[in-house]
Amino acid sequence: MAKSTTDPAASDRTSTPVIAAVIPCYREKAHVLDVIRAIGPEVSKIIAVDDACPDGTGAFISEMIDDDRVVVIRHDINKGVGGATMTGYKAALEMGIDIVVKVDGDGQMEPALIPDIARPVIDGEADYAKGNRLHRREAAQGMPLIRLVGNMALTLCSKLSSGYWSIMDPTNGYTAIHTAVIRELPLDDIAPGYYFESDMLFHLGLLDAVVQDVPMRARYGAEDSHLSIRRIFWRFLRGHLSNGWRRLIDTYLVRDAGIATVEFILGTLLLIGGIIFGAINWAISLMTGETATAGTVVLSALLILIGVQLLIAFIGHDTRREPTHPIHPSLLHQDRLKSQ
Repeated sequence: MAKSTTDPAASDRTSTPVIAAVIPCYREKAHVLDVIRAIGPEVSKIIAVDDACPDGTGAFISEMIDDDRVVVIRHDINKGVGGATMTGYKAALEMGIDIVVKVDGDGQMEPALIPDIARPVIDGEADYAKGNRLHRREAAQGMPLIRLVGNMALTLCSKLSSGYWSIMDPTNGYTAIHTAVIRELPLDDIAPGYYFESDMLFHLGLLDAVVQDVPMRARYGAEDSHLSIRRIFWRFLRGHLSNGWRRLIDTYLVRDAGIATVEFILGTLLLIGGIIFGAINWAISLMTGETATAGTVVLSALLILIGVQLLIAFIGHDTRREPTHPIHPSLLHQDRLKSQ
């Protein structure tokens, strides 16, 4: 008998996936009904997570929405938007969902875009897809200036901490993910607050999951934002610094030690050494009134320049390391083998 040559990953891509929408809710009574009603038939389940809303958003949804797809989950304590999303992810796993799309309940995300956001995951091109409001200048016209500037700064920090150099708009919460990848994530370790989108990218990077941007236009109306730039700035900065070091250690000292590791370590040491050497001699020159010798100045500059060049070479290597092959087809294949 001839051996079958059917590709299991191709089989997964041709089947119709079951999609769920997760809506974290906190004081969203003004917009959440319109969001739910606008979700199309391509979505099989709508999981609304009431994150201990003081205005009772969950009860409001149960009372006003007559849709068999809607499931309301209530938190006894507020866990933040990330915590609510993780609760939705866990519920989707129990329901046997294939792809989970996260949609905010504040009306800033058009439910009609759900098929577009999920498409890269459905087609097997990505493990995680996310909206990108910055794909062209016109697309960000509706975004307030302070958000636009802050988003650009956070994008650079996120590239460094996650390793996804081609990804823009990292704080965009309009996302889609395959549940096979969700099972591999440490859901309880992912940041529960507003940093969770960036933390998700960091954890996905450790899995070598493929992340893809989906162009979208931002919508900003009369809804209130619960996000304070001043309040979250240092939290985001600390998170990116911590994740950046963790990623570098895990990637270049544990999993993939090589020439890039040498470039990073040696470049960092030479750069820091050159700065310290130059600063010490500059301080001595100030205290003694004696001009530093040309050799001292050249040596300090040389150490700094070589260190910078090595770090630039390391960054070039790091940008080329971004994952390109989705992991969820092989994860699904492994699950099938285990179940046999």
